[in-house]
Amino acid sequence: MTDPALDRRFPDAAALEAAALARIPGFVRGYLQGGVGGETCLARNRAALDAVRLVPRYLAEDAEPDLSVRVAGAPWAAPFGVAPLGLGGLIWPGAEAAIARAAGAAGIGHVLSTYATTAMERIAPLAGPGAAFQLYPPADPGMEADMIERARAAGYRVLVVTVDIPGPTRRRRDMMSGLVVPPRFGARTLMEIIACPRWAFGMARRGVPAFETLAPYFPEGGAAGAAVFLGRMMVGHIGPARLSRIRAAWPGRLIVKGVLGAEDAAEALALGADGLVVSNHGGRQIDAAPAAPEVLPPIRERLGDGALILADGGVRSGLDIARMVALGADAVLVGRPFLHAAAAAGPRGPAHLAAVLKAELRATMIQLGVGRLGDLRGVLWRSDA
Repeated sequence: MTDPALDRRFPDAAALEAAALARIPGFVRGYLQGGVGGETCLARNRAALDAVRLVPRYLAEDAEPDLSVRVAGAPWAAPFGVAPLGLGGLIWPGAEAAIARAAGAAGIGHVLSTYATTAMERIAPLAGPGAAFQLYPPADPGMEADMIERARAAGYRVLVVTVDIPGPTRRRRDMMSGLVVPPRFGARTLMEIIACPRWAFGMARRGVPAFETLAPYFPEGGAAGAAVFLGRMMVGHIGPARLSRIRAAWPGRLIVKGVLGAEDAAEALALGADGLVVSNHGGRQIDAAPAAPEVLPPIRERLGDGALILADGGVRSGLDIARMVALGADAVLVGRPFLHAAAAAGPRGPAHLAAVLKAELRATMIQLGVGRLGDLRGVLWRSDA
């Protein structure tokens, strides 16, 4: 259930977002909210979801909605989880641990980013049975093998291999703010930090966030050396041979993230993937990419009902989750809103958001006359019907 006190202040993800953006420095805000190029893909994610209409069945029999689903062998209490979020500790101090705890307590999925600022070993026990590790495959095979072994030893049962990052992109907001990875602070950013005292005090207590999972591989040379290292190591397409190598090395379930076409989706499963995430990386990789709602139906049609398909991009409500499921997704990953929740309401924020999304999805299913998630496909409005 949602917290009545938090409900009054933050009734939905939009309220959490508005409060969060007022509390974080401008350069952090730009990184969190921004996309690639002119950000038309970012806008398309939201517009595509808004265009999905569902037809209520008001003459249906009453049925308590069942939100539960199994994803890659793990039971989820609802068909959504936390998408991998890079630099979470920069967005809000302590955000990553708070989000993982909330996911574990809510019984939903949680995917930790390679670029998180909290080590994979620290997050796994917090996130519970739905914990997964997102691997950005590095160019060095030895580093790749070591990261896979660390994920296994940490207790992750699901590896999410992200394939949509073959090279660096030009993100206008980050270029204009001067944000680099790892972050460095100049005069302009320091002024923005001073204007956000709660963020600044939290950062002072915890220290400048670092990529804890990647830190063991950094060469000597401080931040500059780390930046050069990341620029060289995290590039390159993940071709069939490379994906097959990762599949052979990983003993658990493997999900491929960043698929937007039916051909890529079918090939990923043929190479041994147990599922995939339909995603355009939150509008951060190529501005002309389609949104998940536009490509979910043909991918589902190509793969059939038995394939595990997740989706992300622009999800802000339980209604949006229902829309994605109606289009063919088994479950949805939610990204930015969980960081908004941590920044807006502190450690209680992510748990509150999880409860809000469950409540909204349940209310949506009741309005639609749908008791089971699979029945949502039957209420999808089609203009040619």
